[in-house]
Amino acid sequence: MPADVQIRPVRPDDFVAWQPLWDGYNAFYGRVGATALPEEITRTTWTRFFDGYEPMHALVAESGGALLGLVHYLYHRSTTALGPNCYLQDLYTAPAARGRGVARALIQSVYERAQADRCARVYWQTQEGNTTARRLYDQVADLSGFIVYRKVF
Repeated sequence: MPADVQIRPVRPDDFVAWQPLWDGYNAFYGRVGATALPEEITRTTWTRFFDGYEPMHALVAESGGALLGLVHYLYHRSTTALGPNCYLQDLYTAPAARGRGVARALIQSVYERAQADRCARVYWQTQEGNTTARRLYDQVADLSGFIVYRKVF
């Protein structure tokens, strides 16, 4: 990652620069146009990052005053560990910043924070067809062997 890129917690005044990254992330997963997230979800998600009672956190990659990427993660309890688990929920790098190590640095920053907060593990999921991201994930994470099941309501 270039030395001019800084990973830092998101700040309340970052909303205007954060939203295009958030919108790009959601568009990648098909949440655009008629299937876009309601504005209420975006606004609520944003406010949760700054609510001390919420276990949700956000980091951004910044260079020259521009945001290049984002990562959102949350802590939750587990029945199999004393410390919390960390779920890396959203990771996105602006197309112009890809291939520069930004996503790797964002993941590493989550690892560092989770370890400092005594998390038992960091985990995430991605679509099978997300081959570009999976090449990175295969380098920075251990495969668990678990299959994710879900029911969407």
